[in-house]
This record gives sequence, C-alpha cells and structure tokens, in this order.
Amino acid sequence: MPEERLQKILSRTGVTSRRKAEQLILGGRVFVNGAAVTELGSKADLDRDHVKVDGRLLHNPKRMVYLALNKPTQCVTTVSDPQGRPTVMDLLRGVKERVYPVGRLDYHSEGLLLLTSDGEFANAITSAANHIPKTYLVKVNGTLSSEQEQAFRDGLPIMGRRTAPAGLKLMHRAENPWYEVRLVEGRKNQIRTMFKHLGRLVEKLKRVRIGPLELGSLKPGQFRHLSQEEVERFRRTFARRESRAGAKILTAAPH
Repeated sequence: MPEERLQKILSRTGVTSRRKAEQLILGGRVFVNGAAVTELGSKADLDRDHVKVDGRLLHNPKRMVYLALNKPTQCVTTVSDPQGRPTVMDLLRGVKERVYPVGRLDYHSEGLLLLTSDGEFANAITSAANHIPKTYLVKVNGTLSSEQEQAFRDGLPIMGRRTAPAGLKLMHRAENPWYEVRLVEGRKNQIRTMFKHLGRLVEKLKRVRIGPLELGSLKPGQFRHLSQEEVERFRRTFARRESRAGAKILTAAPH
C-alpha cells in the first residue's frame, strides 16, 4: 500500500476526523515507528510502519461500517459527553466496530444521522466543497411572510457572514406551520438561527434526508446498516460534484 498522510490514516482507521487528526499530530500524540511526528505533511504506510495514537496501535480496518440512525431528541451527537448525557453511541447495540458520527444534530433535534468507520467517506460528506444537500422538516411558531421566505432562500447575514442559498417550502399551513428546509452548508444551529433572525422560534426540527439517502421508516433510536448500493450512490454523488468543481476551476483558469 502506498504511503498516506497521517491525517488520512487517522480518519480512515476511524480514530477521528481529518481536522481533529491534525490537532492530535500537532499535539505530539501520534508516533510512527516509536518517534513522535508533529509535522502535518508526514506520511506512513500501515502495512509497513507502526503508527500509534495515544499508545494505541492502528491497523487497516477489515471492513468499513456505514450506519443510518434516527437520532432521538435529548441525545448528544458525540462519542462521549462530559456532562453525562446520553449520546448516539449508546444506541448502537451490537456494533463492535469503532464508528463515529458524520456531522452533527444538536441536542434538541432529531432525524437522520450517519455514522461510519470510513474517515474518507465522512470527510466527503461534511466537506463544504462537495455541497451535499441535507433536508429537514421544521415546525416554527408562526408563518413567514413571502418577503421573509425569499430572504431565507437568498441567504441571511448570520454571525457576520451570509448563509448560502437555501431551499424553503411551506409543507403545512397552521398557527405553528411546518416547513421543509434544504441546506448545502452546516453551520452550528443554522436553521434555528435563521428562523430566529426572522422573528420565529423553531419548536421541532427533524432531518429527513442526506444527499441521496432518506430517513425512511426508521423509528427514533433505531439504526440500520447501509447497503452497498446506498454507499455507492454516495460515492457517485461525490464523484459528480468533484468533477463539476474541477470543471469550474478549468473554466475560470486564464488561457
């Protein structure tokens, strides 16, 4: 196997995401053949080198695991919680492989969450460059005006930076209506913050789709393994978006 950057090795073997892997390397917690490595460009080969993180020897995973979970409310999207609250990991009974959440849903939100041992897969989904769309059903405490709806779709100035164009559709007209929201970015508490910017509070938030994958009939707290076809569908989505991004770069390049 050819040498890989240590960040990629740590994410591929399910230790952590690439971004957090950089922190582990810079913190001197990654050793290759007994020597601490603190340079981000360093490479290794798991078939030949001994790579350890906090004393744990890494191995090439025997098989990758891809899970879809219907996250319930009042559950934290982390591997552990210092406050002792329930985490999504508590729901994965029978899963022996080391997996971690792809992205997050906040404590009071529910719905579709992916977990995997494949760091490259996770990185492709969360990468802002890939613009993987995520769809939510949102109940709020009042209807938006047509002007507010258009502002939501065009992008709102949140935390000093305008949000990307978003999809918004009124699904059920009522005193507390339901909207379908489609985002291609994932800032912290973004949907709640966008509605609050327009004078509305979110009462319920449920993610129902990530890219080509729908939540389907999973009950809150239940999970299932993705089929090979579902994983390949994601990979085809990544490939198409990378191809488009490359075409844009070529088009923009000076001749």
